Amino acid sequence: METRKVQQTGGSTYIISLPKTWADKVGIKTGSRVSLQPQPDGKLVIDPIHDAPPTRKIQIDVTGSMGDALIRDMIAAYLAGSDIIEVKADRILAEQKNIIRSMCYKLIGPEIIEETAKKVVIQDLLNPDEISIKKSVRRMYLISNSMHIDAIKAIKTRDADLALDVDQRDDDVDRLFLLISKQFRSILRGARLPDAAETSIDEYHDLRMAAGPIERIADHARKIAKVTTTLNESIPDDIMEMIESTSEMSRKIVEDAIDALYNSDVELANQVIDRVARMSSMVNKLNAATLKIKSYGAVVALGTVVDSIDRTADYGSNIAEIAINSAMSRNV
Repeated sequence: METRKVQQTGGSTYIISLPKTWADKVGIKTGSRVSLQPQPDGKLVIDPIHDAPPTRKIQIDVTGSMGDALIRDMIAAYLAGSDIIEVKADRILAEQKNIIRSMCYKLIGPEIIEETAKKVVIQDLLNPDEISIKKSVRRMYLISNSMHIDAIKAIKTRDADLALDVDQRDDDVDRLFLLISKQFRSILRGARLPDAAETSIDEYHDLRMAAGPIERIADHARKIAKVTTTLNESIPDDIMEMIESTSEMSRKIVEDAIDALYNSDVELANQVIDRVARMSSMVNKLNAATLKIKSYGAVVALGTVVDSIDRTADYGSNIAEIAINSAMSRNV
């Protein structure tokens, strides 16, 4: 680490010199412009401004790559922060092109700009400066919460169409999660914080950590919704009431955990964690009640529902722990 002595010129302006090795590395010369970004923690980030930043390009040879393997390659290239993804093969099969198009739909930013029999070129058209991680994580939470509410409603009314809608909304949560992950990886490589004026790199890390449990909460809402099509008869009223009350408590745990994270409320976060421990008795009673149902298929289906509600609360506890760590780090 290099240090510099602050000097004063003109009676009111402070100046420092930039390390020459760093300036040469990033292409700064006499007359070059840099941006100065004050951070919430008091640091000042100096970022070189380039008229045309270098384009990051990744090539993927998909010869023989199909199905999940191709999907994983596409996601990895996206998370790597590439501006251009060039997919090539001696001949790209129709099934491969369908997967590529589907992945472009499921990711935020990438669009196909060129397509031939041997090559598909994808460009990321998203402007990182337009992305706020605080808004993205909040949006993830709102979608996952609505998914959970509608999933419970779907199994109560056996509404297959509503269950399908819940299933499709999971893609929206996944898209936001992958975008947040991509942005965070870019920052770790030295990219400028997109919303540096309101978010420090520590906060960015904590929000990225919280995005993981939220993504899994959405997955469990999807699992609950999928139970709808396996139910051959309505759930008994007394058991449905228990499911709804346990579900409501689980959702409230997550809601308060998110509030604790955004407001640095350690007391609320600790209350959330305590409530998760107390909720176990409700879950045990609900499990015992479902086992009394005569239909084996219904018992298995409702076991999945109860487990997902319980897991949702556990993920709320995880977010609350992140909230405590985040709040404490601000006092250091």
